[in-house]
Amino acid sequence: MQNHYSYQSTLAASERIGWKVEDLIGGEKKLDFTKPFMPESLAQVKQLSFLTPQEQLILNQIRGHEYLSMFGLVEEFILPYVVDHARPQLSGDDYRVRALLQFAGEEAKHIHLFKRFRQEFEDGFGSKCDFIGPAEDVSRFVLSHSPLGAGIAILHIEWITLRHYIEGVRDSQELDGQFKSLLKNHWLEESQHTKLDTLMVEEVVANATAKEVDQAFAEYAEIGAFLDNGIQQQAEFDVESFVQATGRDLSRSEREQVKNAVLKGMRWTYLGTGMTHPNFLATVEAIKPEARKQIEEMAPAFC
Repeated sequence: MQNHYSYQSTLAASERIGWKVEDLIGGEKKLDFTKPFMPESLAQVKQLSFLTPQEQLILNQIRGHEYLSMFGLVEEFILPYVVDHARPQLSGDDYRVRALLQFAGEEAKHIHLFKRFRQEFEDGFGSKCDFIGPAEDVSRFVLSHSPLGAGIAILHIEWITLRHYIEGVRDSQELDGQFKSLLKNHWLEESQHTKLDTLMVEEVVANATAKEVDQAFAEYAEIGAFLDNGIQQQAEFDVESFVQATGRDLSRSEREQVKNAVLKGMRWTYLGTGMTHPNFLATVEAIKPEARKQIEEMAPAFC
């Protein structure tokens, strides 16, 4: 596979970035609930013209809560995956060991950050927003798959964080500055994680049989279907959170429209943006060209 990633250079970049949770949240660093949290390209709430601008804003913020909660959830299984990958070769390449342990430490930090965010959100938003889980069950399911199948799914997740920030957040002038700061600092470290996860996938592929590769892509699709089931449940939670936050008495038709808009936005956010990401697809093609074609054929359902 052709890339210019290395454990040494990635470790050096990660050490330059270094930030602490306390640098980003708490004290005077407050969420501004007069502004949207999510770019419309992901939130997809403005199409709901029967909602007032204030109601669209509230739904956008609920999507923001769901977004960081979702990444907190997935990082609960990325953390043990990275640790398990590093453990068998702790006496090998020093840069590799340090880079992977740094990766694991940063994922633990992100989990902590997103827990803090959810508390700050709940304190300022004024009503509770439910979220799918528990994280332990999700982690157990994903990690029950082969290292290559789980690794491909994780690589998909790593690339979407970069795409979301670069394409929808970085240049936005309307989003809350505090929420943007959380996403920016998350992106800075995930920029290194995409490289490390690519290297990890390459290592697993190097020792995999053709049958194991085929199995891994079947597992990637299975994990995607599992996440989509969770997304459908979360869409219901988001609609109920909206009703509780606004007191809006939605008609059956309006409720269905809100749910469908949220579901469409979530599928694009968590599935479509990964399945169409050129860097993710390049790695897939290098492993198995037919798999790229299959993913590209499935992607329109999530776009």
